[in-house]
Amino acid sequence: MYKTKKIKIGNIFIGGGEPVRVQSMTKTKTIDWRSTVNQIKKLEEIGCEIIRVAVPDMPSAKVLSKIKKNIKIPLVADIHFDWRLAVESINQGVDKIRINPGNIGSRENIEKVVIAAKKRKTPIRIGVNAGSLKILKKSEGMLKMSSLQMAEQMASEIMENIKIIERMNFSDIVVSLKSNDVQTTVLANQLVSQMRNYPVHLGITEAGTEFPGIVKSASAFGILLNQKIGDTIRVSLSAAPEEEVRAGWEILKALGLRKRGVEIISCPTCGRCEIDLIKIVHQLEKKLLATRYSLLATPLKVAVMGCIVNGPGEAKGADIGIAGGKGFGLLFKKGKPVKKIPQSKWVDEIIREIKNVQKKI
Repeated sequence: MYKTKKIKIGNIFIGGGEPVRVQSMTKTKTIDWRSTVNQIKKLEEIGCEIIRVAVPDMPSAKVLSKIKKNIKIPLVADIHFDWRLAVESINQGVDKIRINPGNIGSRENIEKVVIAAKKRKTPIRIGVNAGSLKILKKSEGMLKMSSLQMAEQMASEIMENIKIIERMNFSDIVVSLKSNDVQTTVLANQLVSQMRNYPVHLGITEAGTEFPGIVKSASAFGILLNQKIGDTIRVSLSAAPEEEVRAGWEILKALGLRKRGVEIISCPTCGRCEIDLIKIVHQLEKKLLATRYSLLATPLKVAVMGCIVNGPGEAKGADIGIAGGKGFGLLFKKGKPVKKIPQSKWVDEIIREIKNVQKKI
């Protein structure tokens, strides 16, 4: 439906038909640049493609070049309130900055940031969150607005900021409109995507802990990405950033937009199941994470089924599959039955088969 402008962010591109990129944000204090680098390197290993760091003060801004020199993925500086932090971050060589022009201050301050960005060819992500709208700051109490009314306010405010920057002949812009409400987020992004073709970063802000946060994010992303709205995503969680990256990839895999690593197909179990399948699948997931085989660049579908109804069919449709009942299971490879395996050996056998695939890549 929408084709966005292609923009270069460090060593990758976003928008214009490029793959939807998985992004996260560090949880470390940026001033502690060594700890920040260590966290980013761990995120690189599991597929994070863009990383954002908070820049709350000038000492944090001053270490950004050290961080950038020690990582492989594009570095984004997250700025609020102080235009000088944005300019310093740009001068430190970050690959993109994120600002909310509404809290940077005067138009003159925004222009100073844009001048620095133009000079260094640094893209700017303009972010508007529902919780920081101007209309809320002017209100003495809680405002009651529908999702559509809130979305319209968000769209209006971000367009105001976009036009300020466009008047300076700057167009390396990424937009993001976030709320902790799924419907508001969806509507706001739909509105702005009809007005401009800049790349869109998707997120549900303050989404919560892992389970509710992933559900809310997946709900919004599924709607928008299915409409071709969204060029980068972050699953914002009150959890380790590794969980954000894993969740991001799982969402893109489920939507058929990106394929990476091992996809486990397992039955929900019912009264027919004669094995502790849930325990087996959890053991498999744990081992995969520990051995890094879940991160194979080549997609691999693994089926673990404990049902005689759908089990054999699902196992045949996977690259590697086991289907069985009490005590034993039948191993399938590329749809063909290979051998019987005791239940106690299922996890080890699957890991062994995945390892063999790894060697061939």
